[in-house]
Amino acid sequence: MAETSYRQHRFRRPPGACEILLVRHGESEPEVPGRPAPTIDGHGDPALAPDGVIQARHIAERLVREQLDAIYVTTLRRTAQTAAPLAERTGLVPQVEPDLREVHLGEWEGTFRQRVASGDPLARRMLVEGRWDVIPGAEPQEEFAHRTAEAIRRIASANPDRRVAAFCHGGVIGQLMATASNGGNPFSFSGSDNGSISHLVVVGERWVLRRFNDTSHLPGGLDLPAAGADRVVS
Repeated sequence: MAETSYRQHRFRRPPGACEILLVRHGESEPEVPGRPAPTIDGHGDPALAPDGVIQARHIAERLVREQLDAIYVTTLRRTAQTAAPLAERTGLVPQVEPDLREVHLGEWEGTFRQRVASGDPLARRMLVEGRWDVIPGAEPQEEFAHRTAEAIRRIASANPDRRVAAFCHGGVIGQLMATASNGGNPFSFSGSDNGSISHLVVVGERWVLRRFNDTSHLPGGLDLPAAGADRVVS
């Protein structure tokens, strides 16, 4: 009589679940003192830098093979510009999900990188406490967590048994990774690389974190330099 055995099996998407590939936008234009980027609803809205345009092409080359059913972007143009090569190759029209926009940085909007680079004491406090809202006027942490989670729930509800790509932002990805890990510190997931892919599987209230900061499709791949605090958001 044959012995009963039980193999290990690869993860399979549960029935009714939505796979969401969270793509951080390509590198955006640098901050230049005295020359602030345009804004949308108070959020800095820089365009992609030349390297970001190249990263967008690599993302498209990677994801065009993923049998995507939908593409989402935010209200900020760096996400739409990053998604454009993939949209062109797949024929999918990007949909806007406003609540995946980046965390609002209050008085530091447009000068965040400069303040971090200068060693501002509040930047150090922000990292120690793991909260954006130590910045004066910044979006309250709980509100940021709520709106980004609601955006994911809406996307998942609209796409059962489907795979989608959501082009968004570094702070958003960190927050969603923390939400998926049941209340972890968002700053434990800070510094996702521009053009990286993270992977959630959502079914009902169950979130499964499958991947974080996959850069294997980018020049340098997993040898990309580690991100510093000034690369948490852009």
